[in-house]
Amino acid sequence: METFLIRALQLMMSLSLLVIIHEGGHFFFAKLFKVRVTKFYLFFDPWFSLFKFKPKNSETEYGVGWLPLGGYVQIAGMVDETQSSEDLNHPVEDWEFRAKPAWQRLLIMVGGVMMNFLLALFIYSMILFKWGDEYVSLQDMTHGMEFNEYAEEIGFRDGDILLSADDKPLERFNVDMLRTLTEARVVKVNRKGSELEVFMPEVSLLDIAKDNPPFVEPLIPNVVDSVIVGKPMEKAGIRQGDVLLAVNGQEISSWNSFLAKMATLKEAAEAEGKPTADLTLVYARGGVRDTVAMQTDTLYQVGVMKNGLMDYKVTKLEYGFFESFPAGIALGVNTLKGYVNDMKYVFTAEGAKSVGGFGTIGSIFPSVWDWHRFWEMTAFLSIILAFMNILPIPALDGGHVLFLLYEIIARRKPSDKFMENAQMVGMILLFGLLIWANFNDVVRFLF
Repeated sequence: METFLIRALQLMMSLSLLVIIHEGGHFFFAKLFKVRVTKFYLFFDPWFSLFKFKPKNSETEYGVGWLPLGGYVQIAGMVDETQSSEDLNHPVEDWEFRAKPAWQRLLIMVGGVMMNFLLALFIYSMILFKWGDEYVSLQDMTHGMEFNEYAEEIGFRDGDILLSADDKPLERFNVDMLRTLTEARVVKVNRKGSELEVFMPEVSLLDIAKDNPPFVEPLIPNVVDSVIVGKPMEKAGIRQGDVLLAVNGQEISSWNSFLAKMATLKEAAEAEGKPTADLTLVYARGGVRDTVAMQTDTLYQVGVMKNGLMDYKVTKLEYGFFESFPAGIALGVNTLKGYVNDMKYVFTAEGAKSVGGFGTIGSIFPSVWDWHRFWEMTAFLSIILAFMNILPIPALDGGHVLFLLYEIIARRKPSDKFMENAQMVGMILLFGLLIWANFNDVVRFLF
């Protein structure tokens, strides 16, 4: 329950900030061009609001709605989710949206997207300034990678050190690396001191990203880092520095394979309705092998821990205040490129199933409070919000931009009735997507 509340609080804080900044972008350009804004709301307020106030001599009411699905600014003289064409059955006023030239209306509509993208770049820059950039280079992962069966069929082998993909150097282990691998035709690896080529078939990032065991992951040595007092491993005599060699007669050559064997034991015991799993462990200490028998605890854990990346050299980059901005911009642009590239998977059967709602978004936040991770996720969500809002879908900013571009090119406006109908279609599409995404979350939770 505590984990749920921590993630829920982070999600609400992050989305609230992003919505305020987004709507603030529309508000800024509206006020810049002297367009009246009658409402500025965080969350939606059908029938009633949780809080509202209107400053003296102000034309704008500020408030917080009860439906946390976004927010809005109500701009006078504009057909949107808050106003229909019937609301505009009066002479045009100078302070209305519809009275302004197309280029000003265009800037008002892209203001939210612009602010979200700039916010993401700023957050990324400040993350680099505050925490720097810390990672383990693929070339410094001297034990190489561990691959699943499909990757081995392609030609990879456990222990391969990834060097490049289509002559593009591979630097870090992350989703960008996986994306580069799937798009490459030739991957170069260092295998026991020799440089070899592995020829890639047509592979979907979506398919390999969900592989279990993973398509590729850092190979972690099977040496115990620490043992939890009172847990089965400690009671059996296992100590820090021991090398794990076999579980129930099956050899293990890495920490990865040890975790995979433990997961298999857990699944088998759960299928039989057993509260614990039995295991016989072979280990070595100082070159001497020994065997112990034990049971997992009621959570199918044995109380042995490993921080694999501690086995490798860590690269840390630090940035001064002004240095952080070009680096943050590059990081934000690269994140946007990756997200746009991956959007093609949404239009596949598997991609549609992977679409997630609030549960999925909340799960990307850490289970304990971590400001570094919080700001990383907020910047990422800001990139997503900016991109999704600029899509040419009625009811989104991109839909309004599309109609404004049509007006600029054709030199005539779509009718208010057409805009109202388009807005209605867009809202139906958006609510349908929202229902589908959260339905997927429920299905994943139940099954």
